[in-house]
Amino acid sequence: MKVIVEADGGARGNPGPAGYGAVVLDAATDEVVAQRQGYLGIATNNVAEYRGLIAGLQAARELGATDVEVRMDSKLVVEQMSGRWRIKHPGLQPLAAEAAALVRELGGVRFGWVPRARNGRADALANKAMDAGDVP
Repeated sequence: MKVIVEADGGARGNPGPAGYGAVVLDAATDEVVAQRQGYLGIATNNVAEYRGLIAGLQAARELGATDVEVRMDSKLVVEQMSGRWRIKHPGLQPLAAEAAALVRELGGVRFGWVPRARNGRADALANKAMDAGDVP
């Protein structure tokens, strides 16, 4: 099964209340086949971006995907996961390792950067998660 994972994360303040969202699409039909979102409490934007990626990859694995295209508006995460940038921040290293383990399990995973305007579904889920977490 070939899927597209759209993932995003955000923090209101950096660090601040953070959340992530991920959407998995059937690559042939563009139909949404899975969605994930979560509130993280206080975290950085980059941690939230990685959490969105991990959630999307986990959903793709659960669906039995064997060919995955990841689209994110985080240049940092895309470049780090593609092996072009080093992961210097110690707080991101375990998250990158978790994502890399999922990539190995899935086999064929490609990463691509998209402008924020083309990542609206995942962004909406991340904001929904942050909104839900902000409610006392």
